[in-house]
Amino acid sequence: MAEKQPHIIFIMTDQQRGDAIGCAGNDRIITPNIDALAEDGFLFNNAYSATPSSTPARAGLLTGLSPWHHGMLGYGNVAEHYKFEMPQMLRDHGYLTLGIGKMHWRPQNALHGFHATILDESGRIESPYFRSDYRKWFMTVAPGKNPDATGIGWNDHAASTYKLSENLHPTVWTGDVAVSTIKHYEGEQPLFLKISFARPHSPYDPPQRILEMYENIEITAPAEGEWSKHIGKDITDPKADSSAAFAQFSTEYVKNTRKHYYAAVTFIDEQVGRIVKALKEKGMYDNTIICFTSDHGDMMGDHHSWRKTYAYEGSAAIPMIIKTPKDVEGVHCRGKVIENPVELRDILPTFLDAAGGETPEAMDGRSMLKLIKEENPQWRRWIDMEHATCYSEENYWCALTDGKIKYIWFLRTGEEQLFDLVKDPHETVNQITNRKYRKQTDELRRAMAEHLSERGDKWVKDGQLQKREKTLLYSPNYPSGLSTKK
Repeated sequence: MAEKQPHIIFIMTDQQRGDAIGCAGNDRIITPNIDALAEDGFLFNNAYSATPSSTPARAGLLTGLSPWHHGMLGYGNVAEHYKFEMPQMLRDHGYLTLGIGKMHWRPQNALHGFHATILDESGRIESPYFRSDYRKWFMTVAPGKNPDATGIGWNDHAASTYKLSENLHPTVWTGDVAVSTIKHYEGEQPLFLKISFARPHSPYDPPQRILEMYENIEITAPAEGEWSKHIGKDITDPKADSSAAFAQFSTEYVKNTRKHYYAAVTFIDEQVGRIVKALKEKGMYDNTIICFTSDHGDMMGDHHSWRKTYAYEGSAAIPMIIKTPKDVEGVHCRGKVIENPVELRDILPTFLDAAGGETPEAMDGRSMLKLIKEENPQWRRWIDMEHATCYSEENYWCALTDGKIKYIWFLRTGEEQLFDLVKDPHETVNQITNRKYRKQTDELRRAMAEHLSERGDKWVKDGQLQKREKTLLYSPNYPSGLSTKK
């Protein structure tokens, strides 16, 4: 155990694209406080969510495991207990472990090793007698008012400004509880504080004053490739299906939604600034490791697709920033952009490393501190990603990427896609039949077969990738044994 363990502040958002921060090169979004964290730390610009929807992403985050090994291959229920659990492992290393905001676990009051959680679950009631702490608080400070007064559904792609007083918004509530916790912290134990915002996930409902910051900013149009021109062509009117996963809406409609989404990120950025300010005023900042990330992205109309569960950058790429304690020295100067492919499974090993612990051999993730401290660290070539069937029968896939090239294998249809992310970051041209990319295609096919081979002949046979007639939501490694149902 380290002589002086750092505090660990883990800030995460819900459904924030990897390009939805200024420091990632997006000059259309306003995120000065998040950008300042990257300037005082390290931006990992090839960061991904291996199973890009809420619950499996959070299972990987909780356990440090790949999808096959924690058992969730798509959107299902986070198990009640795992062999590896972030809060419990840090608690075992002497930390006071507290969680604020959205956990998205079931049962919803499960702790997984936290000493306590203070929850905002966006109105979801999925356990008996459950009501989130945010909703209880709202009812006491605004009795008779409706926390959902904006009138936009949880998966709708419509956008509007928040209809109530700004101080009632869940983004402010999460920031308030986090700042109060830091200000009142007086313990001898090092603090592990997870601060989990429920936005910018829809509803896209920033305050009017934040939206006005974007009045003179031209929002970029959604991406479309030759391969995606047919997607969503049957739905062109947002009123026809307010939460359609695939739809061809007007460019102006999509830009308006994106503007509200960006404003929702800016609103969170203000809370990040408040959290950092509280840490500095408390004298904790210099001895704190801060990680900022999200569970997955949001297609935001790219390729006529919405929300997540896809292999494409809008859905699977996420922000990843690590600010190390002041006394941590590495080969890279602060403000460095690190290119190695990283994933949510790497956060738990990073925290264990910072706490002076060891990463268990059975854990798939690796400490990102190695990439900061070492000149030529051993690291993975590719990150693996996948998602069980969701939104459409064809949307059942596995993928490999290093952030520069991406190979996608569609398990139901046998279709393949290959994107050159350096030349074509918006994935508009499928290069799978381009002879110039034959070497990369062959290499990635072999790598995918090797990756899936541990799953048996139904996935890879005689070195060849196999199509699947039925989706598999839970692998045999899922703790409850639900994997036998499909």
